[in-house]
Amino acid sequence: MKITRRRDAVTRSGVVDTTELTPRHLQFFDQARLASVGLRTRRLRAALSALGIAIGVAAIVAVLGVSSSSQAGLLSEINALGTNLLTVSSGQTLFGHPAELPVAAPRMIGRIGPVTEVQYTGTTTADAFRSPLIPTIDTNAIAVKASSLGLPRAVGTSVAEGMYLSAATESEPVAVLGAAAAQRLGIDHVFPGLRIWVGRQWFYVIGILRPAVLAPEIDSSVLVGFGAAETNLGLDGHPSTIYVRARTDEVAAVDSVLAATADPENPGQVDVSQPSDALVAELQAKNAFSSLFLGLGAISLLVGAVGVGNVMLIGVLERRSEIGLRRTLGATRGNIRTQFLSEAVLLALLGGAAGVAVGVGATAIYAATQHWQVVIPSEAWAGGFASALLIGAIAGLLPALRAARMSPTEALWSM
Repeated sequence: MKITRRRDAVTRSGVVDTTELTPRHLQFFDQARLASVGLRTRRLRAALSALGIAIGVAAIVAVLGVSSSSQAGLLSEINALGTNLLTVSSGQTLFGHPAELPVAAPRMIGRIGPVTEVQYTGTTTADAFRSPLIPTIDTNAIAVKASSLGLPRAVGTSVAEGMYLSAATESEPVAVLGAAAAQRLGIDHVFPGLRIWVGRQWFYVIGILRPAVLAPEIDSSVLVGFGAAETNLGLDGHPSTIYVRARTDEVAAVDSVLAATADPENPGQVDVSQPSDALVAELQAKNAFSSLFLGLGAISLLVGAVGVGNVMLIGVLERRSEIGLRRTLGATRGNIRTQFLSEAVLLALLGGAAGVAVGVGATAIYAATQHWQVVIPSEAWAGGFASALLIGAIAGLLPALRAARMSPTEALWSM
């Protein structure tokens, strides 16, 4: 508290000496130092009180950061794989029986102007096992499918081990494993002589694919050539799924004519879908979960606010002598109110800073494990600080008003 002393001038009739005490507002740094007194003298209590706010802010920052990093990673994946992939699959007849795509469907689709690539698979009734000694009921949900020769490029994947089917192997008993199928069969690399039991005969494994994000059904499949499937596995030559790549700006137009082109006689028995829509739906589902966790973070902040308010009320009761002494020395009610309110805000900001640091660290660690780009939106850390500031002001308002209303004599009586 700074005091100015004013002395009246000396007159002929005598000296009139009056002293006027004029209170002045504390400077910012003085106010900050004064606000930190209660925190520095009661460190454990202040730390525990700030912990609730830190947990809430950390939850908010981490949820927003992980959500943004996940979204950036998923969008990057979608952009890399492309949104111009369409799938055509057989549906059902009017009587609920499985329908069949015409054998000529891939060729007819390939004649559509904006279509740039057409590849397809055909589903067989065979099962695949590591050896013929495994019980037939243990299929591990592995499908055996015939595949056209350019399938990996069309579905956005590539060969991780070995090679893919070619014109030389298309009619031979050789197979390529999807990523999940290889894992379920206990195969992690390709070597000469590696074989699996498919449809009551041995097929040699010549390759393993990387995960196909846009076509997860390929991951759990054993892929063989159409010639080998027709000769050894009883396939009738009909495709079951056709993968179509179109020019990006013409995807909607191609989508509208695919069913009628694939099966002109029964277009209603053809299902057309866009695999990238599933990734977008996955992104929306993650955002829904983010909203849930944000709600939990807000509850933690509320608990932290109650803790700050409780600590400040106890501090007012414990520091009545300090309040009385300061009031006696000339501190105004506004000075006392500002002191306790600033102390609450400072306590909340310390918790908010710790929460932001923990949230950013958690986001960075999780994003690194998922191989995502670390994205911390400005609203995450700024919102964390803003919510901490608001909570500190609200939680400290009642204790500050109570301290300011305390009279000097009442406060000094407790000494």
